[in-house]
Amino acid sequence: MNWIDSVLWPLKWVIAWILTIFHQIFEMLGMPSDSGWTWVLSIACMTMVVRAVLIPLFVYQIKSQRKMQLLQPDVQRLQAKYKGKKDQFSRQAMAEEQMALFKKHGTNPWASCLPLLAQLPIFFSLYRVIFNMPMVARGETDPIGGLTQSLAQEAERATIFGVQLSETFLTGDISVKILTAILIIIMGATQFITQKQMMSKNMSEAAMNNPFMQQQKMLLYIMPVVFAVGGVYFPLGVLIYWLVSNSWTMVQQFIVIRNMPAPGSRAEKELMERRARKGKSPLPGSKPISEEPQNPQPASGQRKQPVGKARQKKKRKR
Repeated sequence: MNWIDSVLWPLKWVIAWILTIFHQIFEMLGMPSDSGWTWVLSIACMTMVVRAVLIPLFVYQIKSQRKMQLLQPDVQRLQAKYKGKKDQFSRQAMAEEQMALFKKHGTNPWASCLPLLAQLPIFFSLYRVIFNMPMVARGETDPIGGLTQSLAQEAERATIFGVQLSETFLTGDISVKILTAILIIIMGATQFITQKQMMSKNMSEAAMNNPFMQQQKMLLYIMPVVFAVGGVYFPLGVLIYWLVSNSWTMVQQFIVIRNMPAPGSRAEKELMERRARKGKSPLPGSKPISEEPQNPQPASGQRKQPVGKARQKKKRKR
């Protein structure tokens, strides 16, 4: 066992047990034990369990993003204060004031990365379980959790569309390359849609003009490329996990943006319009959809004619 497997062993043990438990459930429901679809569904259910466990982190992420939206005016004033000052002292002072501002309001600009960072060990643990599956099947390494030698042999025989779960784009034949390429494209699309809906609907104008968000716009187009490059190295089983996880994120974010939009965003305006049509009151802290103008025009739509000083004096005397 190499050092990577040693470090990830506790997570690998948990992942393998969750996989085998779902595999047993689907087998009890009448699905063949050595069917590729039985293992695909087991991986998909394991992914949903992982994402359900990470929901508290996602809620924390959403709350932090909302706080960051509300802090944008303060951040912009701070940037204006140090605009043009490029010396080391000014940069350090600006960074310290920004961190003090974030600490005061209990938020963190990197909170949005927490769900992804939490998933990475799970992702690599699943990768190592699938990577070691042929060796477990041959008896060259010990069973992992509930993944016994006989189960590993069944998993090795299991295929979907003629492709084994342990095969990769680089090592497989043309059918492997076609199936994995389709999955990689779908994964990149879900990642793009997720980021796009966040930026187009759940960001205020002030947040979009933030330099940090300009970097996020670049990532919008870079991440699908990263998925494409990295995806060719991962087994089919790991790609399935990745695809289900991305789809979960996309749907979860759609629900959150629709029901708990960021202040000042397009999604908040749409929510207020929906509530107004249903006769519901605005959400606490939200601005009304439209406000009465300070100088309303007459109902007839005609412009009010100016009144001379002489006529104004006559009106006052009357």
